[in-house]
Amino acid sequence: MTTPRRGRMPAVSDTDIRRVARRLLVAQGPEAVTLRAIARELGITAPALYRYYGSHDDLVDALRSDICLDLARELAEQVSELPEDGIVQLFAICRGFRHWALAHAYEFTLVFASPTGDSASAMRKFDEPFGRIFLEAAGRLLTTYDIVTPPTDVIPHALHEDLVKFQTELLSVIAESGQRFPAEKLDLGVTYLMTQFWARLYGHVTLEVFGNYPMPVSDPDALFDATLADLARSIGFAT
Repeated sequence: MTTPRRGRMPAVSDTDIRRVARRLLVAQGPEAVTLRAIARELGITAPALYRYYGSHDDLVDALRSDICLDLARELAEQVSELPEDGIVQLFAICRGFRHWALAHAYEFTLVFASPTGDSASAMRKFDEPFGRIFLEAAGRLLTTYDIVTPPTDVIPHALHEDLVKFQTELLSVIAESGQRFPAEKLDLGVTYLMTQFWARLYGHVTLEVFGNYPMPVSDPDALFDATLADLARSIGFAT
């Protein structure tokens, strides 16, 4: 669609803008999501988009939020069909996250592998729908099971201050959201374990999405299952 030469520009909505931005992202990748490209698709001028967003970064942040919400809904639907078991649900979420990332590589790239300009990136905001899915499953796990956590003296001392801050943020989110999470169990060891768990899951999925395994892998499903089994053993469970 090209910009009309005469007459009034077509009326557009915030929904139209996000829809076109998402379509460009899925078809061509994050680099294609520019104000000029979106305006061209909508038949308006790029400056007209500033009526809705103060900057390109604001638009990308809105797009990230939409993607996270869609991912959370997809994972929540999967979890709703499972038994009320924290272990079962947590590892089902891990598998669902990987499946989504492989099927939505460009969206994964925008949300999880692109700079946000904010130290609290989307994948660390547990007060967002996607983060709450993990937090709720972790809460069910901690409520039902006694997991193995590292003693405080094993955790690098240089990380203590950061972990305490993260612990405080998580407790605040839990209190405000009313989630069923045993806050009294969220000690420094559990906080450290949650961070390590996410880092390993995210690292594995990222390597797979971008094809950066250190060796050719003929059965990536088997490798991922082995990673999950190792993660389960790290918290005291055998799969």
